[in-house]
Amino acid sequence: MRIGVVSDTHNNLSNCRQIVQLFNEAAVDWVIHTGDITQAKTIDVFSRLDMPMVGVFGNNDQERDTLEPAIARAGFQFFEPPYSLMLAGRSICIVHDPLEFPSDHEATFDISLHGHTHRFHQEQSACHLAFNPGECAGMMKGFNAIGIVDLLALKAEVLKF
Repeated sequence: MRIGVVSDTHNNLSNCRQIVQLFNEAAVDWVIHTGDITQAKTIDVFSRLDMPMVGVFGNNDQERDTLEPAIARAGFQFFEPPYSLMLAGRSICIVHDPLEFPSDHEATFDISLHGHTHRFHQEQSACHLAFNPGECAGMMKGFNAIGIVDLLALKAEVLKF
């Protein structure tokens, strides 16, 4: 099972359309958004995903009165961080800001996903993966990134666009 990972989309609708296309072409099983969607119009673009999306709210997701109905219309689920779930037998902890991780997250979860920094981050051990694919809302073509995590192999890859 493979999941797509995206963060900090910040209403860059052009990039979000590319992200939807990349995840649909990659045929990932789930998409996880690690926060900072910002406005409902971004969720409307993500509603074109061929797979379910789950995520957490970030510090810039303050328009909750419009975001939450858009999330419900799209059939997605978003939660306050930290949020944890099990997929393909892997325990996953999702936060926006890496400071929101529980202190024992590396020992408690197989995978820890975050955003907020707009910087690539990957730490891997035999039994834990910490991952942030980095910036995806920038204007410089080729420098934006999303991630794909293979849950069975516990490996992450970055897709630049």
